[in-house]
Amino acid sequence: MPLYDVLIIGSGAAGLTLALSLPDSMNIAILSKQELTEGSTFYAQGGISAVLDKTDSIESHIQDTLNAGAGLCHEKTVRYVVENGPAAIRWLEQMGVPFTRAEDPDGSSHLHLTREGGHSHRRIAHAADASGRAIETTLLDQARKKANITLFAHHIAIDFITTRRLGATENRCLGAYVLDRKQQRVKTFTARYSIIASGGSSKVYLYTSNPDGSSGDGIAMGWRAGCRVANMEFMQFHPTCLYHPHAKSSLITEAVRGEGGKLRLPDGSRFMPKYDERAELAPRDIVARAIDNEMKKRGIDSVYLDISHKSKDFILEHFPNVYENCLKFGYDMAVEPVPVVPAAHYTSGGIMTDLNGHTDVTNLYCIGEAAFTGLHGANRMASNSLLECIVFGQAVSKDIIRQKDRHYGDIAIPDWDESRVTDSDERVVINHNWDEVRRFMWDYVGIVRTTKRLERARNRMKLLLSEIDEYYSNFRVTGDLIELRNLSIVADLIIQSALQRHESRGLHYTLDYPETDPELDSVDSILDPIRF
Repeated sequence: MPLYDVLIIGSGAAGLTLALSLPDSMNIAILSKQELTEGSTFYAQGGISAVLDKTDSIESHIQDTLNAGAGLCHEKTVRYVVENGPAAIRWLEQMGVPFTRAEDPDGSSHLHLTREGGHSHRRIAHAADASGRAIETTLLDQARKKANITLFAHHIAIDFITTRRLGATENRCLGAYVLDRKQQRVKTFTARYSIIASGGSSKVYLYTSNPDGSSGDGIAMGWRAGCRVANMEFMQFHPTCLYHPHAKSSLITEAVRGEGGKLRLPDGSRFMPKYDERAELAPRDIVARAIDNEMKKRGIDSVYLDISHKSKDFILEHFPNVYENCLKFGYDMAVEPVPVVPAAHYTSGGIMTDLNGHTDVTNLYCIGEAAFTGLHGANRMASNSLLECIVFGQAVSKDIIRQKDRHYGDIAIPDWDESRVTDSDERVVINHNWDEVRRFMWDYVGIVRTTKRLERARNRMKLLLSEIDEYYSNFRVTGDLIELRNLSIVADLIIQSALQRHESRGLHYTLDYPETDPELDSVDSILDPIRF
């Protein structure tokens, strides 16, 4: 039975930052359910936002974030994250992240900064158009050098072990049961501190820019352990994903619009200026909804993103990976517009935490996309997500260090019990339910919603949850079954949250309540696992 000081579920920017910020004396385990790099961090293109230019200011970054969040950001959290932004970039540079630099007239250089939707200044530090890959691989290389960090690829967490589940009145996390996917056996990982850093849940939708692993595992596990969740109705749809039947998860970075890219209809005309004075640089919810409206109104399969007015040298310098990926599917963005559609991209809600990453369960923390900190409000502003990962990874490390000498009494933890289950011979059930959840979430709980569609989704979800729970109780766990169970719970949380919000705000838009209700300013959609 492995015993660790710290157990981190997830090997992305948040989890790696935490591990690298803890002292070498602490024994740390990092779990990844697939390859160690296979997470949303690796595929992030745009970059990480921070106030790094003398013409910019902390107050400007705060105000831009509050504006994008449409009245639901927690200002204390926004200020904390933004004020710690410059230090987060410096720490990444110290780790060796190869950010793109620009030369100064005197021969020195500075970080090249780009601009994205919602930002009033250039404040996005980036590594060309593969910033996430640079951050992920750099931090992972650093983690591999640490003798106190053990990396477990192909290990998917099943559930947290808590004292309440073992019969106590208090609710403290003791570790987790974990499926070793290669050996197909369940292991017991005990730990003094457990951290959810597992990313978001955009895989709940049929079309997503996220990798396959974004099935909301950490959010569902935290919910089952007794954590409240909040604002799950605010699912961000990235406006520009490459439209092609084989272009799976091919995001086209927002920086393309930041550097002058225009959205056009099939006839070549622009449409964004009539939706927002910021046009293509409006926040993502506005741009995604505008594209969705134009596609539905005109019966077209996509709109087009055009940066062909820039030179090929400019495009290759700024967007080499996007250019090559589009070319792979037959589109030369240097000479022609590229077809794009919105796709589910980011979970703005999640498990409720404070500024130290604490959840409702003692010794269980949550950081990164799985967490609800109040930073993003009703709409995450571009490139604030990686910043949140670094800042809160470091915040949790400080909190753990402060209490690392605290001791708790020993509790006997039972091994995983498979004595009453069998191997399933009905794989079709998992495949069918998986497909059904993602399709009706796209159709009923997508960019534009109605109460009738939400209620229809909720009714179907009740039946599916019952079916999946029965299946889970009778058959030996597999990676696909674990993900399906988590995906269905997260889908239900999104639906419940959306039904609670009787207004349109940020990423939640409903035809039944098309206006924003001022009385709901600063009112989060909180779901309590005891009540629900």
